[in-house]
Amino acid sequence: MQKQTVIGFIGAGNMAFALISGLLAGKFLAQNIKISDLDKPLLKQRKAEFGVETFSNNAKLVRQCDVVILAVKPQILPTICQELREHITHKPLIISIAAGIKSSSIAGWLAGDLSIVRAMPNTPALLGMGATGMIANAACTAKQKKLTEQIIGSVGLCFWVENEEMMDAVTALSGSGPAYLFLLIESMANTAVALGLDEEIARKLSVQTALGASMMASKSDDSAAQLRAKVTSKNGTTQAAIESFQEQDFELIVSRAMRAAADRAREIGAEFDSNE
Repeated sequence: MQKQTVIGFIGAGNMAFALISGLLAGKFLAQNIKISDLDKPLLKQRKAEFGVETFSNNAKLVRQCDVVILAVKPQILPTICQELREHITHKPLIISIAAGIKSSSIAGWLAGDLSIVRAMPNTPALLGMGATGMIANAACTAKQKKLTEQIIGSVGLCFWVENEEMMDAVTALSGSGPAYLFLLIESMANTAVALGLDEEIARKLSVQTALGASMMASKSDDSAAQLRAKVTSKNGTTQAAIESFQEQDFELIVSRAMRAAADRAREIGAEFDSNE
């Protein structure tokens, strides 16, 4: 990443915090990072944490940046983009992390032939363990895509998908996925308590079990199905649990849940589609 590249964040929330932390850990200069937000106490906090320049005026920030990261809720993105359209004549790279919002919508609101990357990070980015799917529009150059990889890759793994429709699947998988695992961890701990285990012990065991299993999956050449088979002894306790899951169509439950998330992502995109 070029030392002189100036990166601006519109929105100072958790994802901005994660990305700035990752960039600084990668030796990117704090003097080349800028943040804008209407929340003045939050801006003051970010300035104290990172030593970066802060703004309460988005247009003033954008005019100084080579890369603009739209780190705001989907509901306010149209208004923000329309406010910026007169201030992006220098054509910065735009990276949006707003769930569901199409690149074409962003381009329409900004009213320019701009290089736009749509990215879907997830909350483990706060720990540098994120998983992000990305799609670049036709205006993006190879250099801009490489720059995006460096920025998003500072907080974990990142992957390009083949077409923008696949971003809804990314949202359903990795974007919303942490919540599925939190629900499983919560359910396992609650059941362990009902079985008589101490609440704190149950919580720690459920969290560590999820962490250990995820680490095994990440480091093994075996598929998840193969790993599951290896720990499922015939007529054992694990087999009893797995059979109970399958009798209740566990796979179907997961499939329906993820499809519901993907459908909602598509709905959000349609609601805000500037071309409709």
